[in-house]
Amino acid sequence: MRVEAEGAAEVVERNRAEPRGLVRLACPTTLLNSWVGPMLSRYMLRYPLVELYIESTNRRVDLLHEGFDIALRVRFPPLENTDMVMKVLGASTQCLVGPPDHLASLPAGFQPEDLGRLPSLHWGGTQRDYQWELLQDEARLVIPHRPRMVTDDLLALRNAALAGVGIAHLPRVSVREELADGRLVEMLPGWTPRCGIVHAIFPSRRGLLPSVRTLIDFLAEEFSQSDMA
Repeated sequence: MRVEAEGAAEVVERNRAEPRGLVRLACPTTLLNSWVGPMLSRYMLRYPLVELYIESTNRRVDLLHEGFDIALRVRFPPLENTDMVMKVLGASTQCLVGPPDHLASLPAGFQPEDLGRLPSLHWGGTQRDYQWELLQDEARLVIPHRPRMVTDDLLALRNAALAGVGIAHLPRVSVREELADGRLVEMLPGWTPRCGIVHAIFPSRRGLLPSVRTLIDFLAEEFSQSDMA
């Protein structure tokens, strides 16, 4: 009983203490470069005793075996089951875009399935079948396609779409300027892919160090105010 009481007191004291020490974080490269990087700078200015180790990677890290405190991920529903605790940080609206001449090459009155015959690009890893799943209210549309390029790098994908290589499924916030000035157009207005879910994965809520707990809460607040929201 004494040991348990001392352990409980230690947890309370840790939660009251000022955040300090090293936090190990894994984050997808594009998410880090476009949004999370500046957030982490603001966090470190607020909490000067915290140190960060940040791994910029698109691979799936093993938190327990690799010693990470937090992993940020962007996934599409349904999310896979995991033994980790998950905190949703935000939603990433998606769109299917391409260069204007690709849309102009389609005949009048074309069917949505005709998009699958145009050159395409794929965001993610290699797989057996490639398809776009698009939603409009309660309707669902699946368009098979054969990509000319497959990559997990959003910047490379966006640049290829801008160069006219093919149609791409991209986060809307990453191409908002290109859509606004007409360098890219939505290939099927009114139909959109599922929203991506930006979330943090961590081993347990119990006994989180103040530095880890405050970083998770800080990122949630930052994402709620970001342009991704």
